[in-house]
Formats: sequence, structure tokens, C-alpha cells
Amino acid sequence: MFKPETYIQRRKRLKEQMPSGILLFLGNDESPMNYPANTYPFRQDSSFLYFWGLDFPGLAAVIDVDQNEEIVFGDDFTVDDIIWMGPQKTMAEKAQRVGVHQTKPIHALEETVKQALRQGRKLHYLPQYRAENIVKIERLSGIHNALVNDYASKDLIQAVVAQRSIKSDEEIEQIEIALSISHEMYKLAMKITKPGMYEREIHGAVEGAVLTTGNYVSFPIILTIHGETLHGHSHENLMQKGNLLVIDSGAESPLHYASDITRTIPVSGQFSELQKDIYNIVLAANEGAIEMSRPGIPYRDVHLHAAKTIADGMKQLGFIKGNTEDAVAAGAHALFFPHGLGHMMGLDVHDMEDLGENYVGYDEKFQRSDQFGLAYLRLGKKLQPGFVITVEPGIYFIPELIDQWKAQKKFTDFIDYDKVTKNRNFGGIRIEDDVLVTKEGHRVLGQRIAKTIQEIEAWSSA
Repeated sequence: MFKPETYIQRRKRLKEQMPSGILLFLGNDESPMNYPANTYPFRQDSSFLYFWGLDFPGLAAVIDVDQNEEIVFGDDFTVDDIIWMGPQKTMAEKAQRVGVHQTKPIHALEETVKQALRQGRKLHYLPQYRAENIVKIERLSGIHNALVNDYASKDLIQAVVAQRSIKSDEEIEQIEIALSISHEMYKLAMKITKPGMYEREIHGAVEGAVLTTGNYVSFPIILTIHGETLHGHSHENLMQKGNLLVIDSGAESPLHYASDITRTIPVSGQFSELQKDIYNIVLAANEGAIEMSRPGIPYRDVHLHAAKTIADGMKQLGFIKGNTEDAVAAGAHALFFPHGLGHMMGLDVHDMEDLGENYVGYDEKFQRSDQFGLAYLRLGKKLQPGFVITVEPGIYFIPELIDQWKAQKKFTDFIDYDKVTKNRNFGGIRIEDDVLVTKEGHRVLGQRIAKTIQEIEAWSSA
């Protein structure tokens, strides 16, 4: 964990943003795979980690804004626990490491919250994504479980989002650690990928490279020769010469900060001419978007710039026709680029998505579009120094989408369906980097991972 002062200051800033009431934070519990004692690897709630730093199950915490009290609730290990898990420090000792000097057993949480409610005080809590924590909120507050998230505190959400969005130097250091793991993941993947292998062989090696560092992946690895499926998690395909392999993956640092990198590599180690042409369009969109990223610019504008780069490139190849500005304005480019350019990243790979994307990526000035493609942009508002964002344009040939638009005669002024149909089995290409917005502009985080055609082919032959 960070030094105690980090967590003390985070909670202090939060109290300054909240005028009154009780702020309730629920940590995560163990999650069983198939019976209670056989659990998935534990992952603490990210907002709990951010403000309280304690990375083990069975915890809750309260900030009493009116009384200026901070309490961590949790139980000390019994002898029976120690037999199975080994000796542990006391709750008081653990809490002191994050600057908290008052602890209570977990059963005391209910009376603490209910007493505050009897006094007519406001209970603030964040949206919950685990069923067991929704049930806990129901028990503590009396709100029916189906309505718990409807009553989550908007004030607390906005205060937490404002604070967590701006990454400190020590947070950036953690993200860089995660990216150093990503560097080794991609170096290994490019070295061992060969025709005749199954995707699962690469997937196993890449995830194993993370596990050997003592850390976990930041999300289930996307690794597929069907790159046109944006979040494909099957790894059962036999890879053959001519296939492109899309790998979208990330690691967590020891303090659970994420990396998120995508590379597209030729299974044979060499790109074909059409693959090179389309790859270089995506690369130009990626690099152009990175160069455009700076404080004060709406990320929606960066997304649209990338979309125009893609539309221009696909027009040169004959897939798009007509005026590219008009094509992008109409949304015709989304046949090939149907997702957003990127998202915030930090303790979550989609940072604070559990609090609501519209709170994280949008504000009163910048509202989410309902246009296909642009509607999936997770971050649209102005960039600020301290934001960590992903930049991940792509080009995809999705047969079902092509067939649907063609049958509907959709955007026939802009799309050459004859040429598109001839290449409907091309697959997909995505390139992604993690970028820090600085006061002066931006900085691409992490050690460079092969990205140009020449670099990828060189790494693949090493």
C-alpha cells in the first residue's frame, strides 16, 4: 500500500467535498467458485482500495462527516482462522497503516448506520455491483434490493469520480509497473506465435507471464484470430498462415493499478499487402489521436479525428467513397470502426465504470451521443492533466453487420458494398496505448511495445 498520508489526504479531500452525512464504503468479500471454501482470487473494491488501502475481505468503513470520524469495521482472526491462514496483525494495527485510529467489529456496522438514520442523517453510498453488497445495503438502510442502486448518492459519486480521475505521481508509477508486465507479455506473444498453434497456447503463455510476477491480469485476455469480434474470449481457434492475431490484454500492478494494451500481429510473422495497408490506417489513427490529446480538448473531438483518419484511409483503398467529412458526420465509418476511441484507466481498466460511465466520461456540457459507434465512446468530455486514457482505434470487417447494412441499403452514398463484401472475412485490427495527459500535452506510458509493421515483424522473427 501507499504511505498512510496518501489515504489520509484522500479521505480529507473527500470530506471537504461532502457537506454532511455518513459515507459508507463496503469492501468485497470472498467469492465462491462452486462451494464456499473454494474461492476465486480475491479482488478488493477499487474505491475501497483508493480511500482505505486495505486489501483483504470482510471489511467496511464509514466516514462520519459531521463528527469528523473515520471507522474501519472488520474482525480479528480467531485461532481457527490462524490454523488455516496463518497469523495476522490485528485490525487496529492494519488500520493504523492507512491512518485510521478507530476500528470496530463488523457486526457493529449495522448499529452505527441505523443510529445515524434514526437521527435523520443522510446515508451516502456508491452504486454496488456485487449482489451480496446490495443485500448488505438493503439490510442497513431498509431500501429494497431492487432499488438500492437507484438511491446511490450522486454527490458521493461525483466527488469520488473527481478525485480518482486525477492520477498522482505514485499512481502513475504503479501504472508503469503494470505496463512493464505488458511489455513482457507482448514480447513473448510475438516471439512464440506460429502457424499451427492454437490460440489457447498463446493465451496460456501470456497469462502465465503475468502470474509469474505475482500479479493478475486486469481483465480477461482478448486473444483471437477473429479480431472483428471486439471482446472475443474464446481461445479455441487453430491459427494459420495469413491470419491476424488481435491481443487486447493488461496486467495489474501490486497495488492493483491496470495496464491495457492491444497489438495486432501476423501469425506467420509477415503482413500481407492488404493487411499492411489497413494496419497503417489504424496506426495513423492511433498516433494522430495521441498527438491530439492535451488538456482542454474534448476526447469526443479526438475520437472524431481518428474516425476521419480511418474514413480517409478506407476511401483511398476504395472501401469508402464520397466526402469523408460527410461520411463521418452521418456515421457511415462506423461499419469499420463501431466503438469508442478509448476510456479512462486507473484502479479499474475501465476506470470507475461501476460508478456509471456517464459520470466518468461525460458532464453537463458533453452528453453521450445516440449515433451507432459514437454512442459507445466511454469518454467524451474535456481532457485534464492527470487523466490516464487509452487510445485504441480499430478497423473491422464484421460479416453480420456488413450484411445487415447492405440489405438495408444503408449509407450507399459512402460505402462500396461490392468491395467490402469481397473482403468480408478480413477480420480486424486494433492498436492501443495508454496515455497520460500532462500540463504540457501528453506522455505515452510504459516502455515502447512494437507497434509499426517493421517493429512487429522484427519482434516476431527474434
